[in-house]
Amino acid sequence: MSEENLPGDVIRTPRRAIAGPLRLGFTVTVGGLIALALGGALASLSSVLVTVGVALFVAMALEPLVQKLQKRGVGRGLGIVIVFVVFALLIVGLLAIVVPVAFSQIGELIVQAPAFIRSLEQQAWYERIVDATGQADLYSELLAQLQRWISDPANLAALGGGALAIGSSFVEALSGGLLTLVLTLYFLASLEQVKGAVVRLSPAYVRPRVSRVTDQLTTAVGGYVSGMAVLAFCNAVVCFLMLSAIGVPFAALLGALALVVTMIPMIGSVMQWIIASIVALFTVGWIALVFVIVYFAYMQVEAYLMTPRIMTKAVSVPGALVLIGALVGGALLGLLGVLIAVPITASILMVINEMVVPVQDAKTTAEL
Repeated sequence: MSEENLPGDVIRTPRRAIAGPLRLGFTVTVGGLIALALGGALASLSSVLVTVGVALFVAMALEPLVQKLQKRGVGRGLGIVIVFVVFALLIVGLLAIVVPVAFSQIGELIVQAPAFIRSLEQQAWYERIVDATGQADLYSELLAQLQRWISDPANLAALGGGALAIGSSFVEALSGGLLTLVLTLYFLASLEQVKGAVVRLSPAYVRPRVSRVTDQLTTAVGGYVSGMAVLAFCNAVVCFLMLSAIGVPFAALLGALALVVTMIPMIGSVMQWIIASIVALFTVGWIALVFVIVYFAYMQVEAYLMTPRIMTKAVSVPGALVLIGALVGGALLGLLGVLIAVPITASILMVINEMVVPVQDAKTTAEL
């Protein structure tokens, strides 16, 4: 019997058996290549995505202030201009005060490091450690090696190269900050349109719920970010004043550090307390115990009085999720990821509570 006289299914079956796996393999391969290409594109655009994300969070933090001005009869456009100009002036003024002081104190620290190392042997706490351990020769040799390393011109040149790298990083950070400010203005001006677009992209029957969730997200995340900024500013001022009162030479630098570190959820204030206490003990001796005790008392006031009052409108996130989110954010984006971990975690929880949980509660019978 010739091939033309064979039934159609007899001829087509082998072709299908061959074409099916080939088509599947081709589709899987192309899909994998597209996924790799998208992953590479996202990796190369990570800095851009971070800038956009920071600008969006800042815009959401400024949105409650714009809404307050609107409630007082100020038009939205004028309210956006007022809030943004005040915010930009605060940022520029803060940088104008902190950056020169920080650079001068870093240079002073490098210059005075050899003399500072020599003075350690005259500190009372150093003598107590030597008496307790009986390793005076070992400690003296370690200090001598450290002093020789710092006094070596080659090492100073390496420090200078590091300073140049820091300078170039600062220029990049400054340009990124200006871009973030511009994007913040655009996001703030179009935030209502963005929220409306998100609502329009959802099915019509869930648009009221999506609109409510977007409004809650804006209010909650904005309240959290602005509240953390206020707490960090208060923490930096208190840290600077206390360190200056006991004579710590790098009080301004530590105060600027507190402005960033204390925005880390849960552990930021503890980290600042440890860092500042160590520097104070090494520079002014046992009088630093005054800072250790007073700053610890301030941490309790901040945790039990200031934080509940300032963060009353912020969302509540369980402590375990805060730590997990901070770890994940730090692994992905470093310090920035730690800072935005809580708002993102809170947003995910709010979406789950508003969109997923009601659907699950409505399922009262088993689906067949």
